[in-house]
Amino acid sequence: MPTISELSARIEPLTTILQIEQKRTRLTELRTISEASDFWSEQEQAVAVMAEISSTEKLLSDWDDLQILIELSTDANQEELTAIEEEVKNLERQALLSHRQDSANAVLTIHAGTGGVDAQDWAQILERMFLRYVEQGKTEEVQDRTLSFDRSSWSATILDRNQGEEAGVKSVTIEVKGRMAFGLLKGEAGVHRLVRLSPFNAKNLRQTSFALVEVIPEAEASKEAVIPESDLRIDVYRSGGAGGQHVNTTDSAVRITHLPTGIVVAIQNERSQVQNKATALKILQSKLARLQELKNAEEVARLKGEFKEGTWGNQIRSYVMQPYQMVKDHRTNYETANISAVLDGELAPFIESELIYLAEQ
Repeated sequence: MPTISELSARIEPLTTILQIEQKRTRLTELRTISEASDFWSEQEQAVAVMAEISSTEKLLSDWDDLQILIELSTDANQEELTAIEEEVKNLERQALLSHRQDSANAVLTIHAGTGGVDAQDWAQILERMFLRYVEQGKTEEVQDRTLSFDRSSWSATILDRNQGEEAGVKSVTIEVKGRMAFGLLKGEAGVHRLVRLSPFNAKNLRQTSFALVEVIPEAEASKEAVIPESDLRIDVYRSGGAGGQHVNTTDSAVRITHLPTGIVVAIQNERSQVQNKATALKILQSKLARLQELKNAEEVARLKGEFKEGTWGNQIRSYVMQPYQMVKDHRTNYETANISAVLDGELAPFIESELIYLAEQ
């Protein structure tokens, strides 16, 4: 059991990492904004402000409560020390998600890679895995194993789904809304590799399949970040797959191509073409912002001599079903033999190890 002095030493660097004083100033600013008479005229922006107020108040409350516990714990017994250590661990976990974009909603896209129908089926398996992860966050049983972050209000919406001809999906885009959605899911970005006996092979041979997962923070609507119309090609088409009568009989789906970069965003989940276009533009802004961040990071890495090309060979995780069962993250070396649980959404241990890995990087 650590002593009070040891716990105090662990708390000290968190003041800077969690930006406690900056957050106190930010909270004052947010409260002033929320008191404006026209605050709710822009509802989406207002909701985002209220969410930030809530999360900031919670962090500062946890911080202040811990300081009081430390001050009053001169002669703390073992039970009290255990309670204090749990509060310290809670703040240490929050420090892993202290980046300014971590609290944003996430847009997660899965692309089937090499492996034909097997790869498309693998992409659909990953789709279910992430949807189950969101759903499991609503149960108290899982809450205790998920970095002490409340995911009970998380929701997932499939924005676009490109079905495979025989089975699976070629690509699927999922919007995950909720506190710390991007922060918790960002480490899932990369190539996921599956090894199994193929159900699509007549000889039932072992097959290796790949899928690429992209995770970007959903950008806030910004008037300053308007994309020039001349940079866009906008196509409308009839939605495919499951949907209501109106969805499947009108040209409501929208595909936007950003000509300078070749980035394509397709949205078809809304009934209205206008709504789909607005969502597609918002996601395109998010992708362009993320692309710029990655370019800046690559340039720094090149200068340091640390740059690595992002290729299919650089998979982040392997899921092996045959000849043995194992899921292993190649960055953190965390592994488990319970592959069925992982594919059913039990991602919390992997995500926690990813966050520690990313923080160390």
